[in-house]
Amino acid sequence: MNTKTLQLSWKLLAILLMLYVIVGGFLFEVPALPVIHQTIRNIYFHVGMWFSMIFILFLGFGFSLAYLHTMDLRYDRMVYATVKTGLMFGLLGIITGMIWAQHTWGTWWVNDPKLNGAAVGILVYLAYLVLRSSVDDAARKARLASVYKIFAFVIMFVFIMILPRLTGASIHPGVDGNPALATGDLAPAMQKVFFPAILAWFLFAYWVYTIVHRTDVLKERINQLNNDII
Repeated sequence: MNTKTLQLSWKLLAILLMLYVIVGGFLFEVPALPVIHQTIRNIYFHVGMWFSMIFILFLGFGFSLAYLHTMDLRYDRMVYATVKTGLMFGLLGIITGMIWAQHTWGTWWVNDPKLNGAAVGILVYLAYLVLRSSVDDAARKARLASVYKIFAFVIMFVFIMILPRLTGASIHPGVDGNPALATGDLAPAMQKVFFPAILAWFLFAYWVYTIVHRTDVLKERINQLNNDII
């Protein structure tokens, strides 16, 4: 199987899985639960978006290490693309979470370690973009950004996954482990949609990342051509 066929195959799989998740998420049966009622369907989207963000940002973590090892600017462009993609999915995760909170808790936001940690994680990565824009030299920018990216991923992981568990005071599900991944907690009918949803969101997020990366490379080439002309 050549590269083009492989790329076409996983993209087609992503499309089919996402269509299945959308249809199943809105139409398939879910258990009648108190308080959250039909909003439980949001788990197919909200959780998938957050998992995709962590997945893409973890790729960026690896690319940062690769850049510091090789000093190849190609890896820096890949890191930059993962951050922009990860932020997009992170913001979508916060928005869907706020909508879910409004229907469940009656408010868009609560003073909760899990929610506050997610907001801090997003702010840490927004600071990455500010750092990049403040440095002109390409090599220095890539070096500083890669080092910062490594620490940013660790900080985000601590605020999202570790601190909320240490406090033990979060009302957000998943403080003692992710209930969506505990087969005893997730209804069998929902498992048929949830697990394909995670794969679908991973593939979709990676697809978006490749588009962002190619766009950045194209912009850089256009800028180089313009500078050569001038």
